[in-house]
Amino acid sequence: MLLADFGTSYCKLFDTEQDTEPRIIPARELPCDFRADIGTGHNAKRRSRQTVNELTALAKGGNRLIAEPDFTLLDCGSRDIKFVHFRNGKMADMGWNAECGASMGFTIELLAQYYRIDYGQVPVPESGFSVTCGVLGLSSIFDAVAAGSSESEAAAKFVRGIARNAYQFAGSPQKLHLSGGLCGNPLFVGCFPCEVVPLGRFVLLEGLKRPPHDPMNLSRSLL
Repeated sequence: MLLADFGTSYCKLFDTEQDTEPRIIPARELPCDFRADIGTGHNAKRRSRQTVNELTALAKGGNRLIAEPDFTLLDCGSRDIKFVHFRNGKMADMGWNAECGASMGFTIELLAQYYRIDYGQVPVPESGFSVTCGVLGLSSIFDAVAAGSSESEAAAKFVRGIARNAYQFAGSPQKLHLSGGLCGNPLFVGCFPCEVVPLGRFVLLEGLKRPPHDPMNLSRSLL
């Protein structure tokens, strides 16, 4: 069975009969007729025979990977951000924001390519920009560079602002489990004012490995 997390920028795939590890393919490289058996993500409806809500996949994936009854899991994608809270092993809260988290992952990746920034070599800034949208926040970078800041310094303040906005959206927990491609961005992870446990970019795929109609203590609104 072919499982797929159809993200806006990247597609994560796992064939339960052939693969031992998930695969990543840029979304733009997928053939027009590509179809998965079960899919989640922004483009799942037109590319999957059966679809699973992203919050459902995130919650089920988090439950498979996190051996704690109480946790907050935040997924930061190219296009949006979403979180789930578990308390006593059951879903307690959830949220999805495509407005305040608009294109945050995509914008951070775009900045690295445009300014040739290695986020692993950029220190966490002491302060950041007030950023509520990845796209609109670009103006803060341009203004800072025009005022004399280096491109890497301005980008770092932007990333810090993005991380703090996502942190507040998730409820400002003391410990945060992080999902998505930004788990591999040391600067982004370091900008959270709490303990962060990066889980990588395959959490939603893990969620698809559970039976699609397995309730797993999720609220009915998710199923």
